[in-house]
Amino acid sequence: MAKKTYKSTDGTSFFGTTIRASVDELTNAFGDPSMEYNTGEDKVNFEWEMETEDGEVFTIYDWKEGRPLRLSERVNWHIGAMNKSVCNTAERELLKRL
Repeated sequence: MAKKTYKSTDGTSFFGTTIRASVDELTNAFGDPSMEYNTGEDKVNFEWEMETEDGEVFTIYDWKEGRPLRLSERVNWHIGAMNKSVCNTAERELLKRL
């Protein structure tokens, strides 16, 4: 099952996989974000650094919302990983917990 990681997520990329959730839903399922800068001034307001059950790293992040997010607002979150296969695995594991 997907969980927070302390491994490096450097080099992860977006391969077209997204999930729809709120900050509250993600926080309840996975704990506080690894990065939070909810001003809308940067490309990302929130990010979680995660790993799959098999130890493959991935990230969950909003992308270019351009505004602060309400914590209960459901938006599309990008899943970044080293390849599309890990993105798909991460998506399945995330949806089981949400």
